[in-house]
Amino acid sequence: MIAVIGAGSWGTAIAIHLGRLGNRVSLWSFEPKIAMAINQDRENPVYLPGYHIPDTVVATPDLREALRDCRVAVFVTPSFVTAEVAAQAAPFLPSEALVACATKGIEEERLRLMHQVLMEELNIPARRLTVVSGPSFAQEVAGRQPTLLTVAGSDPLAAGVVQHLFSGENLRAYRSSDVVGVEVGGSLKNVIAIAAGICDGLGFGHNARAALITRGLHELTRLGVALGGQRETFAGLAGMGDLVLTCTGDLSRNRSVGLRIGQGETLAQIMAGRTSVAEGVKTSIAVERLAKMANVELPICSAVYHILHHGIDPQRAVEGLFARPLKDEDQL
Repeated sequence: MIAVIGAGSWGTAIAIHLGRLGNRVSLWSFEPKIAMAINQDRENPVYLPGYHIPDTVVATPDLREALRDCRVAVFVTPSFVTAEVAAQAAPFLPSEALVACATKGIEEERLRLMHQVLMEELNIPARRLTVVSGPSFAQEVAGRQPTLLTVAGSDPLAAGVVQHLFSGENLRAYRSSDVVGVEVGGSLKNVIAIAAGICDGLGFGHNARAALITRGLHELTRLGVALGGQRETFAGLAGMGDLVLTCTGDLSRNRSVGLRIGQGETLAQIMAGRTSVAEGVKTSIAVERLAKMANVELPICSAVYHILHHGIDPQRAVEGLFARPLKDEDQL
């Protein structure tokens, strides 16, 4: 049995994929109506409409039931509720079950990465935890489009188990030992994607997008290395791969938020009409604080933070980035 904790778009897509590979999957939904709809209609009508959910997937609003006898628990909850859900799940997690974190974000209050949240709240050792990340829109995974992911873990055996669990059909997973680097890449790229959307909303061209992605990768690397990640990780799927996808794809929730900001809407107006989570909005707050604690410069991420949360005019923020002192390109 595989437990997928979180029935948003990405959690549902993971459950569909794992179910199609022949696994029995228990999909936990916070919303009982969603669980009922999945079991009755074989579709998630709110978060991933239009994609058939195989009979191997059974949804439930009960954490105890979802985790019963599972050998792997995949957590795919929004980052701002992950600690709460994990604490509730802890008593029901089988003693030797592996945990895979597919949530991308940084805890706003305590600035923990999601693997740290899960380790502490579930009270499990690092050897049982892995992180799943990479360029992966939920709709494309559910639609059987070719996708590559990275599975990172401090224990190569655990990482290998999860790697093989996810690999099959049109999805292939690669293994990494850099848990911190993979997590930072998957989290910060959402903030850079908001910046990419802002640029598009302001009417900037391809030159600006290419520059933004390149310098955004530099910021991912800068913070990731400062927190203990490996520089080469950011040239891989969880770094450059995920960054390019999220900054250019029309399915990107974070880019769509930035696009509307660049076109003149306020964050409050945008968030009022959304059912899905754009992780970069909250992550930008945590990243601003983390950068100060780590004493690293993240000018693009900081500009996004001030645009979103302090009402700085996007055009003025761009002008501020161009007015910064000149430096060597490879300077971390």
